[in-house]
Amino acid sequence: MAKMTAGQALAKVLVSWDIDHLYGITADSINNTVDGLYQERDKIKYIQVRHEEVGSLAATADAKLTGKVGISFGSAGPGATHLFNGLYDAKMDHAPVVAIVGQSATPIMNTYFFQEMDQDPLFVDLTDFHKQVTNPEQIPYVMYEAIRYAYRTKGPAVVIIPDNLSGEEIDFEPYKTAKVLKPATTISVDQAAVDQIYELLKQAKHPVLWAGLGLKDARDEVVQFSERFSVPVLTTAPATGVMPTDHPNFMGSRGRLGTKPAFEVTQAADLIILAGTNYPFSRFLPKGIKFVQINNNVEDLGKQHDIDLTVLADAKPFLAKLNEKAPIASTPFLKAAQKDKQNWDAWLNQVADDDQDGLAPEAVIRAIKENSSDDAVFGLDVGNNLMWAIRQLPFNHDQKFSMSAWFGTMGYALPASIAGKLSYPNRQVFSISGDGGFSMVMQDLLTQVQYQLPIINVVLENGAFGYIQHEKITANQEPYGIHFIGANWAGFADDMGAIGIQVSDRQSLKEAFEKIKKLQASGNTKPILIDAKVKNQDPVDTSFMPIDPDQFDQATIDTYTKQSNLFDQPAFSTLLKEENNR
Repeated sequence: MAKMTAGQALAKVLVSWDIDHLYGITADSINNTVDGLYQERDKIKYIQVRHEEVGSLAATADAKLTGKVGISFGSAGPGATHLFNGLYDAKMDHAPVVAIVGQSATPIMNTYFFQEMDQDPLFVDLTDFHKQVTNPEQIPYVMYEAIRYAYRTKGPAVVIIPDNLSGEEIDFEPYKTAKVLKPATTISVDQAAVDQIYELLKQAKHPVLWAGLGLKDARDEVVQFSERFSVPVLTTAPATGVMPTDHPNFMGSRGRLGTKPAFEVTQAADLIILAGTNYPFSRFLPKGIKFVQINNNVEDLGKQHDIDLTVLADAKPFLAKLNEKAPIASTPFLKAAQKDKQNWDAWLNQVADDDQDGLAPEAVIRAIKENSSDDAVFGLDVGNNLMWAIRQLPFNHDQKFSMSAWFGTMGYALPASIAGKLSYPNRQVFSISGDGGFSMVMQDLLTQVQYQLPIINVVLENGAFGYIQHEKITANQEPYGIHFIGANWAGFADDMGAIGIQVSDRQSLKEAFEKIKKLQASGNTKPILIDAKVKNQDPVDTSFMPIDPDQFDQATIDTYTKQSNLFDQPAFSTLLKEENNR
């Protein structure tokens, strides 16, 4: 045993779990805990953010990108409440994180002192693990248990520490219990279920595999399944990259963040295999489709849609077993789907090429795609920028990205990029934001500057909350509260000690990335901000696309295609008829 402050013992617990950095802002109610971090500064790095929300979002992004627990902290009162955005994002996206929350010293608790409040009830809806320590000896133990809880539940845990307790000296001996992160047992593959699904595949004319994050480490199995059984694949938006995005059988995602081919193949499907996902919008699919669901969480089976065949299994080994079956020849359905994807990709490029009325956002994302490395990391914000990014960015090698999927909090990209660069220091890292989301967290560009993180931040400035603007338009409402003034974001970046570059057309966009290449080659350590002045163009809404002549009259089709600028895009039903007639 060694004598040390309880705050230092806490830091040693973090280090024992291989945590090498954490985020927060110090204050009088957490100073002793931070001093404990100082004592272990050679083993764990304290990243001083400019807003606790940024720290909590970065910790959540760390967990999503690496699978390791993310840690953030805040002081009592306002520091604690600022942590909520990141913590709720972790809860809804099932990311293991721990928040350390300061509290007034015990002698002044319950005396209506400055910033003193009863914080424990705040976290009741967030997590079952919200514990306030009552003596200094508990601090390392409760921290240890919080990390175990976060890993076990894949969600947040909260440890509240009165500041005087973390400053007291205790006897501490490191815990010897092995750091077990995954259960030792796995769900076996049921051969009867494999046989049943194979029979359904042979009978189906229009089968589709819909893959979720449960298959994030199963790219080879997914590709083999698709190619072996001639099945087009789509993913949920957060699972983009489960199948290489440039594979001809990959259709993209369905919904607002989706694509035309993903929408159309699921509309035409007669069999959909949901694997590793609890996708909520599957409930809106047409009637008459047979559904199979493969999931290792029994609570998720049938939660979103009535299922014809449920399989309780890990999707990766189950697909591997299924892939042992005899192949199924390519079908007109798959060939039509491949053609639909080719047309969609060509259309995106045509839209990107058109800067007659201003720079197209698609052109900016395409430039990022063309200039990003095969192991790039992307922090993606919420809004139209996310729609463009998910549709165009390459996830065909070892690229990674993080997004706020279920909670959908704006301002996510910049914190996620900080997490990405700290967790993967040798990789190229981007943040992609709209001007609305970026302006919520822009102060933490200083964090990138302070820690010499050469992140490429891309701000798509259109002077509006574009994602909500679309909802206003479709609801026949006035765009009240949608538009706002812009800024010289490149100048802002320069003033913050970063490198600002403004672009407004394809030529200046090309020159910007040429400059960035030179900066990277010279060993630049400053963050870069591309201030992209783009036209306020509503991206095509792919959540519902009335373009099938077998279902909609020509006037409806013409109105939709004109509003969406969806030219040279024949309906999938037309492509399928052509393939059937060959």
